[in-house]
Amino acid sequence: MPLAMIETGHYKVDLGPAPIKQSWIIEGTPEARSRLLSASACKTSKTVVWSCTEGKFNWYYDRDETILILEGSIVLESEGMPPKRYGVGDVITFREGAHAKWHVEGYVRKLAFLHVNSPFPIAVAIRVIRKLRSLIARNAPGGQQDRPSAMPTD
Repeated sequence: MPLAMIETGHYKVDLGPAPIKQSWIIEGTPEARSRLLSASACKTSKTVVWSCTEGKFNWYYDRDETILILEGSIVLESEGMPPKRYGVGDVITFREGAHAKWHVEGYVRKLAFLHVNSPFPIAVAIRVIRKLRSLIARNAPGGQQDRPSAMPTD
């Protein structure tokens, strides 16, 4: 089934269990929950709402992840980065391969944007194809030349 051209959601949805690996937990009994809000057709990008109760744990990133803290606060530390507190409205990007120690202070809820990186040659090919598609669409009769774009193109 094709994806809808526009999808909507809300960050205050019911979340399902998303347990943290036991071997990652440092202190406490953090309970994590999440819910998928959207995914790209190729499944390389996802938007997730995630929450967690108090505790300390390691987290290892197998893809790029950018988060926006919606509720609560955390203290993050990583190699070469001293502990720092983040709260509502803070945006943090973790690159694929990153490792961070999370200390959830009571409760945290975040919106996470996850993206799997493509190998460089594939990423370049994707950019070229998108640029060509854009040029063709803009130059076609009734094309998009007069339509503003909300997002910059590569």
